[in-house]
Amino acid sequence: MKIGYLMNSFPITSTTFIRREMESLEAIGLEIERFAVRRWPTALVDPLDIADQEKTHYLLDGNFLRLITAFFSVLLFNPIGFFKAFKIWLNVCSNSLRFPVKHVAYLMQATYFYRLCKQKDLKHVHVHFSTNATTVAMLAKCMGGPSYSFTAHGPDEFVDPSANSMNLKVKHATFVAAISNYCRVQLVRFSSYEYWDKIVIVHCGLQLDEFVPNYDFNVNNQSLVCVGRLCPQKAQLLLPPALAQLKADFPNLKVHFVGDGESRQALEQSIKKYNVEEMVELHGWMVNADVRQLVSKSRAFLLPSFAEGLPVGIMEALALGRPVISTYIAGIPELVDNDCGWIIPAGSIEHIASAIRQALNETPAGLKAKGVEGRKRIEREHNLKLIAPVLFNQFALAVKEASKKATGLLL
Repeated sequence: MKIGYLMNSFPITSTTFIRREMESLEAIGLEIERFAVRRWPTALVDPLDIADQEKTHYLLDGNFLRLITAFFSVLLFNPIGFFKAFKIWLNVCSNSLRFPVKHVAYLMQATYFYRLCKQKDLKHVHVHFSTNATTVAMLAKCMGGPSYSFTAHGPDEFVDPSANSMNLKVKHATFVAAISNYCRVQLVRFSSYEYWDKIVIVHCGLQLDEFVPNYDFNVNNQSLVCVGRLCPQKAQLLLPPALAQLKADFPNLKVHFVGDGESRQALEQSIKKYNVEEMVELHGWMVNADVRQLVSKSRAFLLPSFAEGLPVGIMEALALGRPVISTYIAGIPELVDNDCGWIIPAGSIEHIASAIRQALNETPAGLKAKGVEGRKRIEREHNLKLIAPVLFNQFALAVKEASKKATGLLL
């Protein structure tokens, strides 16, 4: 069985979970054609991401003439399909309250993607995130292309679901994967309760062979690790003032930041403002194996986010046997509680400082108990060996349904 995977930018350093998902599906017999709207403009650092980039077909990069050719080809030779998609496209434009250039680009990409899928005989396509790539898949489907499904993550997808045409995307999808119960409820809320059975919970997962748990904790280890894009949603700017409150009592405390992004300059300024330069280290993006090693040697993982879906970084830390400090927002409380870490209100510097203090004062035995519990949860809920067959079956049903419809049309 063969399907397509379509993403916006791919590969990206922060979305290795998509690569792992595809690899796990391929390991059980699914053939996957990789597509993305564009290349990620930042240089990749992980060899596996670099290799995956070579396997990916890009819709925009260097394809202007192909896009124009595809647009007029579908218009001339599949006018019924084109105008079905055009009606949906008008709804998408109306929902966004404008007719910007990017929506014209979506329609052109859809015609090109439609032709690619026909050439490769793809009956179904899966998309990660309900944004522009899902728009392209939906329009291509309406032209007579493959059926589609998508995985919704949040939080940005739920900021303005009407402008994102969430209801349309859920309506036309064969099924929708939600990464958490919270995510499923948001999808129903922004579409319709009639789609409840269409929206299934499929957790993001890990290839656990890559994550060897370490339950050894040195009482003198005061190293914490924060992994993620440096951005307002992840609230890294709250950490320097929290560290300043702890400096006198824990002079050896050090927080390692892994990642980069738009908040880097502000974070550097905050570090300097609170005079905690000796307590932090900014690593930028790192090779995944090196990140795992850094987290595995830490005392705890730290992510004080304002807005999230259910961060893969938290899953990775728990899989490595590290307790987690995070906030009770969105899907995080479905995985993290005080049995495997410390969960605190979002946006509270005092609670961040308090949780770090508790982590630093916890005994090695207490840290180990939290680490063991966290690993058990990942093995049970976020193990790709268990998740991949569930997704495979969903895709098999989707391909079967698409083939039935195609046969009916031919008859």
